[in-house]
Amino acid sequence: MDEDFVTDLWDLFKSYLDKKHIELAAEKYVDMLIDYGVDDIQLKGMLGNEKHLDAAIQYYLEMDQDDYDEWDD
Repeated sequence: MDEDFVTDLWDLFKSYLDKKHIELAAEKYVDMLIDYGVDDIQLKGMLGNEKHLDAAIQYYLEMDQDDYDEWDD
């Protein structure tokens, strides 16, 4: 999936969201991207376009790293 397409899609729908729900919507959007096979490298390529999407991606990447750390134990 092309990173530009994904960020453009987010920008399109973000403008229709209630400002109180943008953070949660960004997290759910990233969850959906993961479900559709977007990998960590592609997520990192999406960083720097929009602050809410960046925060949701960073949160996912940190959680994903924590999961790997637990496997090492």
